[in-house]
Amino acid sequence: MINNWLKTTILMAGIVALFGVVGLAIGGAKGMLFALVLGGGMNLFAYWNSDKMVLRMYNAREVGPGDAPEYYNIVAELAQRAGLPMPRVYLIHEDQPNAFATGRNPEHAAVAATTGILRMLSARELRGVMAHELAHVRHRDILTSTIAATVAGAIASLAQFGMFFGGGDRERPNFVVQLIVMILAPVAAMLIQMAISRAREFGADRGGAEISGDPEALASALRKIEAFARGLPMQAAEEHPATAQMMIINPLSGGDLTGLFRTHPATEERVARLLEIARGG
Repeated sequence: MINNWLKTTILMAGIVALFGVVGLAIGGAKGMLFALVLGGGMNLFAYWNSDKMVLRMYNAREVGPGDAPEYYNIVAELAQRAGLPMPRVYLIHEDQPNAFATGRNPEHAAVAATTGILRMLSARELRGVMAHELAHVRHRDILTSTIAATVAGAIASLAQFGMFFGGGDRERPNFVVQLIVMILAPVAAMLIQMAISRAREFGADRGGAEISGDPEALASALRKIEAFARGLPMQAAEEHPATAQMMIINPLSGGDLTGLFRTHPATEERVARLLEIARGG
């Protein structure tokens, strides 16, 4: 738990610092001060509201046992096994099979799954996926991913603002420096997100296998989702790419890049690790 809070703190501090760098490039010392205040305020706002913002981006609808009984009951059973409060359960009307968890802590958590994943997976495989999402909740890294998703986009917007409105008085860096900062700041924010995201996915896979007691079910689900997600674009994810790292599989149509720019670990490696766990490794 301490490690996850440390990661959250580093992420928030890094994002505020990036706001400051962009502010310096846009408006010199005054711009940096304004951006630092803005970045701190946005982090505070994101802490309390980012889960609602992300669910709204995906037009997620809260459901109960009468709306989606199998899905809801799977989440309820797994939450009990994991020793977690019952999260709010949401459904996203999208054909692409995917799912994510959000919220600032286990007491204010939500899980969301697409209609596509409910149609595609067996009950056993869906159970493996939701156990993975509840592992994110139990590890308390849903706050990290949600803040990263909402605030990283703001850095890109601030950088774009600087590209159009940045000036050239004596307090500001020259135009070449400005241009470099405007390009690199959003990339840096993205790298912070992705580095944390990849480590989190392995941990959630292992935690999900522990909660469900069935690592092979999650391995089978990951294979299916990977096979179909690429050919079924998700419009909300394409419009808000900073949220891609929250999903169980990268939802973007462009697919993962290698190395630092990969939002998720390679699915083959995730499956191999899960099968090793199933063998007692």
